[in-house]
Amino acid sequence: MAVPIAVLDCDLLLYGRGHRTLDRFKLEDVTDEYLVSTYGFPRQFIYYLVDLLGASLSRPTQRSRAISPETQILAALGFYTSGSFQTRMGDAIGISQASMSRCVANVTEALVERASQFIHFPKDEATVQSLKDDFYGLAGMPGVLGVVDCTHVAIKAPNAEDLSYVNRKGLHSLNCLMVCDARGVLLSAETHWPGSLPDCTVLQQAALTSQFENELHKDGWLLGDSSFFLRTWLMTPLHIPETPAEYRYNMAHSATHNVIERTFRTIRSRFRCLDGSKGTLQYSPEKSSHIILACCVLHNISLEHGLDVWSSPATGHMEQPEEEYEQMESMDSEACRIRQDLLLTHFS
Repeated sequence: MAVPIAVLDCDLLLYGRGHRTLDRFKLEDVTDEYLVSTYGFPRQFIYYLVDLLGASLSRPTQRSRAISPETQILAALGFYTSGSFQTRMGDAIGISQASMSRCVANVTEALVERASQFIHFPKDEATVQSLKDDFYGLAGMPGVLGVVDCTHVAIKAPNAEDLSYVNRKGLHSLNCLMVCDARGVLLSAETHWPGSLPDCTVLQQAALTSQFENELHKDGWLLGDSSFFLRTWLMTPLHIPETPAEYRYNMAHSATHNVIERTFRTIRSRFRCLDGSKGTLQYSPEKSSHIILACCVLHNISLEHGLDVWSSPATGHMEQPEEEYEQMESMDSEACRIRQDLLLTHFS
C-alpha cells in the first residue's frame, strides 16, 4: 500500500504566502550580555543598524523581504563575528542555514553601499588639523594624515587555473590596502586586490594613490613601512639610519605606524570570519571582498558608538605573509627632500 508523502514547501515555511514579515526573534526578550556574546554587539548598536539598513533590507525585489531587517542583521552579525553558519546560530533566531546565507548577502550589500559614508578622509580644515594633532600626540611625528599598510585575508581558491590569488605562503588570499587614523578609524579600505600582488604594487595601482596625487595633499602625508616607495605624500622609514636624527625619525615613524597593525588585530578579533580560525571565506573573490569591506564599515560604526577598546591579537591562522623587503627608496628627489627637511626640522 502506497504511503502518501507530504512535500513541504521550504520557501513557504521560510517566507509565508504574500511575503509576510516573520518575527522570529525579539531583541527586547534577551539581555545585552547575550547579544554581545552571540552577535558581538549590544542592543543599541543593533537598533542603530536596523534604522540605517532597514529600508535596503525591505526592498520588494528581494525575496528575503519576509525575514525582518532585524533578523537579517542578527544573522549577518552572527556570521561576521563567529565566521560560521552553525545551526545553533540560525536556531537562535529561527531561520535555516540557507536563509542565514541569504541574510549575510543582503546585509553585506547594504553595508557596502554605504562604505563611502563611513570610510573617508576628513574634508574640513579643523578635522584635518585634529587628525594631525592626534598622530603627533602618539610619538611626535608631524603632518601625518593617516597610516597605511596591507593585510591578507584567506579565501577559497577561485579555480585551479587562477594563480593570481596565491600569495607568498602558497595560500589564496585577498591583499587589502587600508589607511587608519590615530584611533584606528579607517579612512580608506581597498579589499579586492589579488593576494599575489606585493604591497608596493597594490599601492601603485590603488585609488588611494590617485586620490593623493590628483587632489594634491600638500599639507601632510601618510606613513608607510619599508614595503612601499617613498613619495612626496608617503613617508617611509630610512633603511639604514646613521645619525641620531635618523634614529629618532625611525622610532617615531615605527611607533606611529604601529596603529595600523593594532587596527588589523582589532578587526580580526572582532570579525572572526576574517581571521582564518574558521577556515577561508567560502566565496568568490568579489563576494569575499565585499564581506571584508562590510566588516570595515561595521568597525568604523562601532568606533563611532564608543566601542573602541583595543582588542588583543586574534588567534587566527591567516596572517599577513612576510614580505621579503628590498630597499624601496624612491628616485623622486622631491620626496627625498621632503623627508630630509622633516629630519632637520623635527628630529635634529
